[in-house]
Amino acid sequence: MVLSARSVFRSRSFRLFFSGQALSYIGDGLRTIAIPLLIYHLTRSASALGITYALELLPFAFFGLVGGSLADRLDRRRLMIACDFIRFAIMLAWVAAYALGFLTLWMLYTGIAVMSLCAGAFQGGQVSSIPFLLGKDRATQAVAALTAVEQTAYMIVPPLGGALFALAGPLPALAANAATYLCSQISIALVETLGPQEPSGMPTWPAIGADITTGFRTFWADRAMRELTVLGAFFNFFGLMTGAVLIPFLKVDFAASDTVVGISLGVGAVGAVAGSLAAGRVPAAWPLGRVLTWAFSADALLFVPVMFTHDLRVAIFFLALTNALVMFEIAQIVGWRLRVIPEDLVGRVFGAIRCAVLIGAAPGSLAGGFLADRYGARMPIVLSGAGYVAVAALAWCLGAVRQERR
Repeated sequence: MVLSARSVFRSRSFRLFFSGQALSYIGDGLRTIAIPLLIYHLTRSASALGITYALELLPFAFFGLVGGSLADRLDRRRLMIACDFIRFAIMLAWVAAYALGFLTLWMLYTGIAVMSLCAGAFQGGQVSSIPFLLGKDRATQAVAALTAVEQTAYMIVPPLGGALFALAGPLPALAANAATYLCSQISIALVETLGPQEPSGMPTWPAIGADITTGFRTFWADRAMRELTVLGAFFNFFGLMTGAVLIPFLKVDFAASDTVVGISLGVGAVGAVAGSLAAGRVPAAWPLGRVLTWAFSADALLFVPVMFTHDLRVAIFFLALTNALVMFEIAQIVGWRLRVIPEDLVGRVFGAIRCAVLIGAAPGSLAGGFLADRYGARMPIVLSGAGYVAVAALAWCLGAVRQERR
């Protein structure tokens, strides 16, 4: 029996969990447009944006290793509430600092890094909670539902956030983001439990080290998981090279206003929503490896027009199509991992995989910003497109990926 994405909502606990994440995603959608625009307006530098994305990714990647260990051993509900409280406090501090006129670039950088640490621990709890609440058989549907609501928020909120930024500056977006983190805490607190069944308490540092080692050994021993992780690291390198320069690309190459930048991100999220929903409806009989290799190939080819077009509508249209394929791939891969990783190791293995996959993201964002400041934003876009084609070709050469059927 193939379960629909709606069937996951028969669980009251998952409905509450989902509601908290949806509220948080709305705030993140505002922050996604407000913080990069604020930093770009402060610096007019693509390199500053590259640093911003690196600060979001590197702490997240490395602390995710610890977060995976914590999620497998501590009460996940309390862990996630604590992470959201810290993020709420940072956003509130930014609101006060901006309102009083002393918010600086370094305050933003520091806050971003701390929030990234919290996100690493929060993500460990979030992904580990899904099989606990719903079982492994509905993991892909749950991931697809969460990804779809995340991208729906990014579809609706950035256009509004861009217009709001143009009219009133970043303060309303920062305040709304703080409020959504507070609401997320309340929603998670209403869930009876997110597991594990018998929390073992705060691990010692040697135990955390052993957990991290277990996570890396487990995924590295599985050839398909290992090869998909390597592919993910390459895709993230080129993906963040594009992501770091997207605002300068739209503003300089297409003379886009803040409002148009927000609309462009929203249209891109339309594709991401479609891809997320499609991932939840792929028949279980379809072999994962073939589905992914064809998706990687289509993703690479559809990015080619973005590299060369001088028409904003063409660029946005093909960015939306590639976003659809990216989110389809992510939902399929995450759901597959949740099916094949033992439940008691989910947090640790996901932490190790996230670290390995995101290793390429920060260098990609820094390289993109560096190249854009010196040669124009189109240069890293072109290099990214060439990289996508090369990685898609590599996927067809990796037998364990191509033949994966679990």
